[in-house]
Amino acid sequence: MTYIHELTDWPQFFWDNAKLSSQLAAVRHRQGKLLGRMEGLGFDLRNEAMLRTLTSDVVKSSEIEGEALDRDQVRSSIAKRLGLEIGGLIPSDRHVDGVVEMMLDATQAYDQPLDAERLFGWHAALFPTGRSGMTRIAVGQWRIGPMEVVSGPMGRERVHFEAPGAARLDTEMGQFLAWFNQAPDTDPVIHAAIAHLWFVTIHPFDDGNGRIARAIADMALARSERSSQRFYSMSTQIRQERNAYYDMLEATQKGGLDVTTWLIWFLNCLDRAFDGAEIILEAVFQKARFWEKHATANINDRQRDMLNRLLDGFEGKLTTSKYAKIEKCSQDTAYRDILDLIDLGALEKDDAGGRSTSYSLSAK
Repeated sequence: MTYIHELTDWPQFFWDNAKLSSQLAAVRHRQGKLLGRMEGLGFDLRNEAMLRTLTSDVVKSSEIEGEALDRDQVRSSIAKRLGLEIGGLIPSDRHVDGVVEMMLDATQAYDQPLDAERLFGWHAALFPTGRSGMTRIAVGQWRIGPMEVVSGPMGRERVHFEAPGAARLDTEMGQFLAWFNQAPDTDPVIHAAIAHLWFVTIHPFDDGNGRIARAIADMALARSERSSQRFYSMSTQIRQERNAYYDMLEATQKGGLDVTTWLIWFLNCLDRAFDGAEIILEAVFQKARFWEKHATANINDRQRDMLNRLLDGFEGKLTTSKYAKIEKCSQDTAYRDILDLIDLGALEKDDAGGRSTSYSLSAK
């Protein structure tokens, strides 16, 4: 099997502009329209939309690699680092903080050069203990051994592709970084798509290559907009299309240097990510309308925190016992809080009763 990095003309990627032109124009139009719409929001609504987007981006990028992060910890970590005031800030562990720091450095400092030391810092932030799971890895440096990207159970592994040998990494990454930092000679969104593919092909680290590749793509997209504010998430969309994502990467690794098909897929995925931004925006408006409606209501801190959790996408059903555990109060207090919120028209009792009694935001 010959991989693209073994081809004579590597990394001279090329593509068919005629096949991309109309799709690229449509995506760029939607991108500009979304940014314009977000700029028209008030400061608080815009920050809320960005916080939701970044939280989803961090959580879903890790999920793609099979790692589950606590969403509340991620949200709190992002809010603290951006200086955003939100209720219910909670402590976050150093692993969550590391993932958040990497993503924020990529998107908030998008206009700063990307070099090896910066990438080493990202990698060290992703693996603060020097381990990936139970395995000790080389942190903050290029890998020193071979790299096969595999899946499947032991003994029946499927090799998706083999990355360039470790001896090539200094040269490969030097060439990649020089290209990434120069002014693009093509559309900046195409630049982002190529950057993602090129980095993940080199696979320079023992682990974390996928997350860093997506951070690099986000950085390039921020450069395409000349804005650190993020209102859509490629990682969230890729998580929904994970199988197609891996299939496309594998097919591209085993193909030629004509990457038209990869670029078409990337643009389609980006377009669908804009749909996700519309969903986030509607949730932000819903939250704003809710608090406008209940602006004068007598709501205590426990109730306000729980309502915000529900408005932010509380997972599962709200029960008295969950309320008591989250708000650190007795079940009697939790029940009284819930009854008060029902009387205010903020909550309603779900249809199922008895021991499974649960509550939701009022639809009225």
